[in-house]
Amino acid sequence: MTVTSISATGVRAVPEAPPRTWIQRRLVDPFMSLLKAGLAPSSLALTAGLGVAFGLAPTFGITTLVSTAVALRLKLNVAAMQLVCHVLSPVQLILLLPFLRWGATLLGQGREVTHLSLDQIKGMVKTDGWGSVLHLLWRAELGALMIWAVAAVPVVLALYFGLLPLFRRFISRYEEAEAAQTASVVG
Repeated sequence: MTVTSISATGVRAVPEAPPRTWIQRRLVDPFMSLLKAGLAPSSLALTAGLGVAFGLAPTFGITTLVSTAVALRLKLNVAAMQLVCHVLSPVQLILLLPFLRWGATLLGQGREVTHLSLDQIKGMVKTDGWGSVLHLLWRAELGALMIWAVAAVPVVLALYFGLLPLFRRFISRYEEAEAAQTASVVG
């Protein structure tokens, strides 16, 4: 269907917009709505960097709380940070045991945790309860958090400085396209 536009220059046919793809509807449009929320490229780059860091933290249950508190404190977009954190949940799960092993080795408990698997942890919970698991893993978790904290700083910096020019370019192109679309509708 062709839409006609009447303006001072005359009547002209305006082509219909092509149908939106699944990627545009599910990925690009939500991302663009986050950009429309007033995020500057630097804030968006910091949000993505911190979201990756918190998304890979070797803990469960507090990632959402801590990342939300940091996002609110730094006036970043909470939804964008949570999106990045939760997208990385499978990677967080894959890295959990290596982080615990490295943390146990760092704090001198490596022999007890070296060959630990998720099935063994489940078995320990069923037979002895969470107390035995927490007693075994508290030092490993502390060491894992120390390793993560040291590794997170260069990761956040690299993502921030790597994504900043990309987001600047992306936002300027989006603003140009939006201005052109507005001009074509008005004109």
